[in-house]
Amino acid sequence: MQKNLVVENCFEEQKEYCNKIKEISKKIYKKDTPLAFVRTYGCQQNVSDGEKIKGMLSEMGYSFTDDEKEANFILFNTCAIREHAQDKVFGNVGALKHIKRANPETIIALCGCMTEQEHVIERIKESYPFVDLVFGTHSLQYFPMLLHNVMNNNERLFDTTSIDERIFEGIPVRRDGAIKAWLPIMYGCNNFCSYCIVPYVRGRERSRRAEDIIEEAKELINSGYKDITLLGQNVNSYGNNLEDGINFAELLRRIDDIDGEYTIRFMTSHPKDATRELIDTIAQSKHISSHFHLPFQSGNNRVLKAMNRKYTREKYLEIINYAKSKIKDVSLTSDVIVGFPGETYEEFQDTISLIKEVGFSSLFMFIYSPRVGTPAAKLPDIISKEEKKRWFKELVDTQEKISARVLSNLVGKNMKVLVESKGDKSGLVARTSGNIVVEMDGSEDLIGKFKDIEIIESKNYVLKGKLL
Repeated sequence: MQKNLVVENCFEEQKEYCNKIKEISKKIYKKDTPLAFVRTYGCQQNVSDGEKIKGMLSEMGYSFTDDEKEANFILFNTCAIREHAQDKVFGNVGALKHIKRANPETIIALCGCMTEQEHVIERIKESYPFVDLVFGTHSLQYFPMLLHNVMNNNERLFDTTSIDERIFEGIPVRRDGAIKAWLPIMYGCNNFCSYCIVPYVRGRERSRRAEDIIEEAKELINSGYKDITLLGQNVNSYGNNLEDGINFAELLRRIDDIDGEYTIRFMTSHPKDATRELIDTIAQSKHISSHFHLPFQSGNNRVLKAMNRKYTREKYLEIINYAKSKIKDVSLTSDVIVGFPGETYEEFQDTISLIKEVGFSSLFMFIYSPRVGTPAAKLPDIISKEEKKRWFKELVDTQEKISARVLSNLVGKNMKVLVESKGDKSGLVARTSGNIVVEMDGSEDLIGKFKDIEIIESKNYVLKGKLL
């Protein structure tokens, strides 16, 4: 076991570059406050990284815009988890060519998981000459220095910093909301599921110190945040590389002990590390959500082994049944991959039977997407895309019926919800402890407050409630 090397207040050395960028911006853009456009793709960890990017841009004197055409700096924070996400990024980046042509002084940057892959870097170099700056997740803390070098030297910069196993504390954050907050507790992944690129782009697991996480949680709670999500590629393995003996269940207990009115959520969990201690901790807590997101990916043991998931269908169901027996009103969700290389229709039916047995409130469902550099991408895959789409539709149709049944069983119950926002058309949008969306009537002064409601109707994946 090796303790992480923690870099305290790592942003101090970057402040000099922030000040230099302010001066350069005045000369280039002829204004004191340049505008930045930041778009984030992918998972919650990417969203959290995007908030750090915005925090650093704020320190550099930037304000923000939702219009790429009026931005002086444009950044896409990318995702590599599926081919569709990657293609979407390339399509949107290509559209920026016209902006660069009209405003040559506009700086265009790419960062995130996509840019940790050599074949992606080469494609950007060759096909997107108007992109000025490219850097990966392991260079995030050096963003001001990298941007300064681009602006000062007027040259393209591709930072290919190797994976850095250190933990960097002290990076400023500009959060996107005032009610919900993301709180990273660890980075990287050691699981190497055969279909997943994450360990190759995010590196090995490294956990933040418990005292730093708890202090940040206290700051969020004292600042009025009501819904705090702990983030990690596999939160259940938190602390495995630390020496203090604090595992994820113990970290949850310590955060749960903080005074205040708030909800703690977490993602993502891996079944191989989901312990009874963790489930007992959730069941006995005051603030931890009753929502348990536990990806199973396939209901067939042969496919699970080919995926390198390190658990069986039987083990997964054992965990789920224990959670059902311990956590009051537990809401279960999961991730599923359809059409993994070599999967047969009969094996796919094991996935259908598993979701019927568990009764998930909702699922995140995906058709298998090959990722360059992963073992699964080299496996023979003889099932056609059309056949996989038919399987996918069968899965969606089956889950819709299950979701409708699960949500209808909540009608007539009283629940505490957090009112999050105004509705798209009218009324308010709230969320249960089980992470189910509730539409309700009420005044806007309820936003950001916990309220008791009665569930009066269910429709699709949404509940309808009324104030008590």
